[in-house]
Amino acid sequence: MATQGTFEHVRSPAVAGFFYPEDPGELRSTVEAYLADARQTNLEDPDTPWPKAVIAPHAGYVYSGPVAASVYARLEAARETVERVVLLGPSHRIGFTGLAVSSAEAYVTPLGPIPIDARAIAQVAGFKQVRLMDEAHAQEHSLEAHLPFLQTVLRDFQLVPVVVGDVAPDDVTHALDALWGGPETLIVISSDLSHYHDYATANEMDNATGRAIQTLQMDGVTTQGACGGRLIRGLMALARCRDLRITLIDLRNSGDTAGPRDRVVGYGSFIVEEGERQHLSARFRKHLGDIAHRAIRTGLSTGKELNLSASMLSPRLSAPRASFVTLERDGCLRGCIGSLFPHQPLATDVAKNAFRAAFKDPRFEPLTEDEYEGIDLTISILSAPVPLKFTSEEDLIGKLRPGIDGLVLEDGKKRSTFMPRIWKHHPEASVFLRHLKAKAGLEPDYWADTLRVWRYITESFVPAT
Repeated sequence: MATQGTFEHVRSPAVAGFFYPEDPGELRSTVEAYLADARQTNLEDPDTPWPKAVIAPHAGYVYSGPVAASVYARLEAARETVERVVLLGPSHRIGFTGLAVSSAEAYVTPLGPIPIDARAIAQVAGFKQVRLMDEAHAQEHSLEAHLPFLQTVLRDFQLVPVVVGDVAPDDVTHALDALWGGPETLIVISSDLSHYHDYATANEMDNATGRAIQTLQMDGVTTQGACGGRLIRGLMALARCRDLRITLIDLRNSGDTAGPRDRVVGYGSFIVEEGERQHLSARFRKHLGDIAHRAIRTGLSTGKELNLSASMLSPRLSAPRASFVTLERDGCLRGCIGSLFPHQPLATDVAKNAFRAAFKDPRFEPLTEDEYEGIDLTISILSAPVPLKFTSEEDLIGKLRPGIDGLVLEDGKKRSTFMPRIWKHHPEASVFLRHLKAKAGLEPDYWADTLRVWRYITESFVPAT
């Protein structure tokens, strides 16, 4: 429950009784029922860290409540830690340019008042695109729809409500970066997906938007595909800078929940994780290892790839991710094949790369049954590669992070990659880059304006057997 108190100037609820129940008891019961259902389908380990940010829908609860609950149920572990919620939603009621903050002391819902963090608002008040605009908040539902969920899963927190008008995504990125904070701060981006298409068209559009968000392909997220597209793109830009991982948790539309299927609205929920908090749990690592070994055993017995259905997997293993599978025997390389850019579910990618590392690596003969018994297997999951901008080789070298960055280098049809572990062999950035160019078939001193470089990080592990 939010902190109680007496406030002279509040933003009163505008859609209570319309988007969600007006009676406090009924509202709490409704939210708790959605959360209970979400817990039943949550395949995460109980001790999984909560996400740093979420993207969730803002329609009437009968339509989007179950989808929103799928990410809010993952925030219950943050109950005693999160003290501030930065909530951004697109404007639906009035048109304006900028990011609108409120002069209110609190936002009020039937569950009580939520104090506004005036210090945080003052922190961004000087930004060029930030403006004080109470009328943007007065009737806006894109923020209000989230508050009862937040009041239920968190304890005492302050709110930083921002209604976003016509702005460049960079302006959103700037504000989010300033308000990012540490574990005490949660970021919530409010957005529905496609609007008023038939069921099949909406599914196609929303799946494409979901893939783009998870793979940080900013051009794939538009305001036609998501009403909060500008906000999502701003968060995606920050994800590129901060090495964040975005994972789709639930994707439905109003035709799946409570509406007809001839004219639907799409809803998606996503979690955003940073640092080691985005790493897979031991259980999911083991699951991926089991899939890799099944792929190799299937290849040994049938000569064919494993036919894996990703539809029954958890969101973490069905998210589009790139991977490498490395096979070693007696400490020596026995095969290594991978993907550089995400294009299929992680579990599928691992299965295919395990098969190819065992049987299709051109440097080695196909793996035999006798050899398989002594194989050590390592899986590396790559973040979505982010293009680097640079003006010269010296500029590029200065932007590399030794020991952290994996690189993809490309010029024309020539391409190569070094994963972060290669830094132990070439710890100097200039030497690392020279060897990467040589691996691509280029001269070590080669330089051209057509050269392109992407950066990624990896999560590498030896799965338990």
